Formats: sequence, C-alpha cells, structure tokens
Amino acid sequence: MRKLVLATQNNGKIAEFERLLAEHASDIKVLGLADFPNMPDVAETGSTLSENAFLKARAIAAFTNLPALADDSGLFVDELNGAPGVYSARFGGYSGNIAKERDQINIEKLLAELKNTTAKKRSAQFKCAVVFVNPTTNYEHEVIGVLPGRIAEIAAGDSGFGYDPIFLPDSFEQTLAQLGAGVKDRISHRGQALRAMVPILSEHL
Repeated sequence: MRKLVLATQNNGKIAEFERLLAEHASDIKVLGLADFPNMPDVAETGSTLSENAFLKARAIAAFTNLPALADDSGLFVDELNGAPGVYSARFGGYSGNIAKERDQINIEKLLAELKNTTAKKRSAQFKCAVVFVNPTTNYEHEVIGVLPGRIAEIAAGDSGFGYDPIFLPDSFEQTLAQLGAGVKDRISHRGQALRAMVPILSEHL
C-alpha cells in the first residue's frame, strides 16, 4: 500500500482527509505527524496560504523521505478586508494546545468584530491550498479550493471544527457544523481541493 504523510496535527483535518481518501483513493495509507514524534515544528511564516502549505509539505517530505500532503486554509471575511485570512488559527491570540478552546476564542472574537454588521455585509469565503510533494521524484503540485458563504450571527452545530459553527455556505441555511461530515466533504473548500488532487496522487505516489 502506498504511503502518504499528512502534514498536520489537527485531528479534525486528519479525519476529513481520511474520509475523502477512503472514498477516492482507498489504496493510500495515511500517516500523521504523530507517527513521526521527532518531527520538528514547521514555522508557518508565509504571507499566503500557498506559501505556508509549501513550507509544511516540503519540510515533512524532507524529514520523512516520504510523499507529503499539506494544506493551509483560512476564513476570509469581506467586511474585515479579508481577515482573519492566513492568521485564522491564531486570530484570537490563544497560546494553548487545546483545539476546541482555540476555536471557541477565535469564533467569539470574530463575532464580536462583526457585532454591528448587517446580514448583507457578512459575506466570506473559506479558502484552502493543498500541496503535494514527492521527494523521490522532486514532484510538486498545488490545488486551491474556495467555498463562498457568510458569517452567521450566532454559532450553531456540533460537527466540524474551526469556524464551522458560524459559517453558512451559499445556498444553505445551516452552518457547516450543522450540515455534518457527508455534506461538508462534498461542498467544502478542502474537499474540493483534495478531490482535484486525487488524480495527482494516483499518478505520482
């Protein structure tokens, strides 16, 4: 079975990637960073999602000597001039390592920033850059996924992670966290990008 290292410690992302790969490329075994405990942290110093995704994928591929898949994703709110954008995970200033606490702080800050913003001005997009790097062949490929929508006034739903409880995709009246994994995988920015990446993985792993 072919092996692929997923360059993340985010359990929500890992579960999402595994579901998508199981559906579209079941012969690929996904390894996480937990399988490589000595892997040094990769500083996300890029100014764009693409730069950060390439930084992570190249570093993990070089360390493990295995093909690596990395993503960087962010929420871009039009009324906030694209913020939190590339800083989405760090938006609330949380310095701990408990994902749910970080997500809650980020959501609370974003809702506070949009407190007096009308529904018509709450448009936003989830964007995701997915990068594949094969160190054996020096092959690299990137795919971008975009999910347009708007920011809800209150959080709702228990599925997903990150900003899912406050993001209403276009044509839906429920948040990503209410829609559940099946619908989210079908419409999400990450789902779009990974499905587009599957033929690349099949050919270059």
